[in-house]
Amino acid sequence: MIRACAEGKEASSRIVIDEDLVLQKPVTVGPATRAVLGRWQPRIAEAFTVTDRGGREFRARVEKLTDDSAGLLPFEALQRPSESPMDITLYQALPQRERFELILQKGTELGVQRFVPFVSQHSIDQADYDAKQKKSHRWPRVLLKAAKQCRRAVIPELGETCFLDAAMYEARQADLALFFSEGEFCWSLCDAIGSEKPCRVALFVGPEGGFAPQEVEDFRTLGILPVSLGPRILRTETAAIAGTAIIQHIVGDID
Repeated sequence: MIRACAEGKEASSRIVIDEDLVLQKPVTVGPATRAVLGRWQPRIAEAFTVTDRGGREFRARVEKLTDDSAGLLPFEALQRPSESPMDITLYQALPQRERFELILQKGTELGVQRFVPFVSQHSIDQADYDAKQKKSHRWPRVLLKAAKQCRRAVIPELGETCFLDAAMYEARQADLALFFSEGEFCWSLCDAIGSEKPCRVALFVGPEGGFAPQEVEDFRTLGILPVSLGPRILRTETAAIAGTAIIQHIVGDID
């Protein structure tokens, strides 16, 4: 077993090999595992993080590819799990320009499990985002490249762009749901997380103009806690990256 928190979301992109792997011993995988490997768009000699049936993770190089099989060579045993024990969903108001791509890239490196872009009162919508040049089609590619680069075992999920109220109701399924606020009465991230060590965290990052007063009231009504990153006003991409890093440091796998 890898991790209770993220196991459900990992199933579709984690490359699991149903045997005990041995370093430098080639292994051939069949159609099911080959299909999962295909999600990573593999090439010969490219390396991926794979998991054996005992839950151990290895780096393995692709030596052979066919339509329904693949030959892999494990060459490194990983000493620590590549995936965080935290299941973080980052709900991000659609920002201007290519900032969402930066958030996807850095969030993936920091261990976010799922990204959900949303439209709020002060944000742009997806039509505006794609107005001059359609860019949202690049988002899955950004996630894939980032996951490969940082040697993750899974590709983070990308939810469909939704309205903020729908995102709020979905986030109630998390053990802890937070939103960044510039208001007076905010928790620090450390105090909001407390000593319970939540398994699933939902984090809302607003647009450059912040959340509207009614949106803040809706958050509070649904039990989503306001948190602050200090006295300075941060850009939305800075808040997303810093907030994720701090959460991972408090209860995740960033030392």
